[in-house]
Amino acid sequence: MSFVDIEHKGRTVVATINRPEALNALNADICSQLVDPLVALDNHPEVGCILLTGNERAFAAGADIKELACHTYESALDTDLLVCWQRFAEIRTPKIAAVSGYALGGGCELAMMCDIIYAAENAKFGQPEIKLGLIPGMGGTQRLTRLVGRTKAMDMVLTGRMINATDAERFGLVAQVYKNEELLPASLANADKIANFGKIAARAAVETINAADNSHMAAGLLFEQRSYHALWATADAREGMQAFLEKRDANFSGKPKAEKPALSVTPSATLAT
Repeated sequence: MSFVDIEHKGRTVVATINRPEALNALNADICSQLVDPLVALDNHPEVGCILLTGNERAFAAGADIKELACHTYESALDTDLLVCWQRFAEIRTPKIAAVSGYALGGGCELAMMCDIIYAAENAKFGQPEIKLGLIPGMGGTQRLTRLVGRTKAMDMVLTGRMINATDAERFGLVAQVYKNEELLPASLANADKIANFGKIAARAAVETINAADNSHMAAGLLFEQRSYHALWATADAREGMQAFLEKRDANFSGKPKAEKPALSVTPSATLAT
C-alpha cells in the first residue's frame, strides 16, 4: 500500500504523506516510501527544492505506536530503531515542511529535519512521548532545543503539551504562519523561488547555517568564508553576476565548474548582497 505521493512541480518535488485514517502516523512503510525516492532525487539537476506536507488534519500525528510497541530494548538497539529517518535529515537539497493540523512526536521531529517550516493557522506542534514513558527518538531533544531554546524545549518535552502555530512562530520553530487555505500555495511559491536559485549555492547556504549549531564563532566564520570562496568556482556564480550586470534574470544550471569567459565588469557595477 502506498502512503506517500510524490510529484514534480517545476523544479520542486512535492512529497505528501497520505495515511489519513491514522492521522499520517509514521511507520516503516512511510519511511521507505518517502526517504528512498527523495534520496535518489537529491542529486538530480532538475530538483532544486523538496516540499513535504500532509493533509489539513495532520502533517503527521506521531509515530505508529502499534508498530513501536512490538519492539523490546534488544530489538530497538539491534535494528537501530528510527535511524532510517536520519537519511531524510541528510538530504542536501533544501527541504520545506508545510504543516497543517497535528505535527506531534515523530511528526514534529520530521518537520524539524527540514530547513524551513511553514505552518497553517490550525497547526499544532508537540513532543508528547513522555506520556508513553519515552522521550523523542528522532532528534527532537536536540533540534527542538536549538530552535526554541533550552527552557521552551524542556517545557514541551517534560509536559508533553502542544503549542499552536502562533506560539511556534513566536518561539522560532516556524518561519511563517499562513491561513489554512493559503499554506500550500504560499509554501509552493517559496519552494519555487528557492528551487530556481543555484542549487550549489542553496546547499552551501544550508550547510553553513547548520554549521552555526555545531561550531564556535571563529570556526563558523571560517567555514562560511571557505564556502563563499568555493562558490566562485561554479558556473552559477559567474552566471548570477553576469546576469546582474546585464540586468536580466539569471539562468542557473547547478554546474560545479565555472566556464572560461571572464565577467564583463564596469567600474560602476556594484553587486547587491
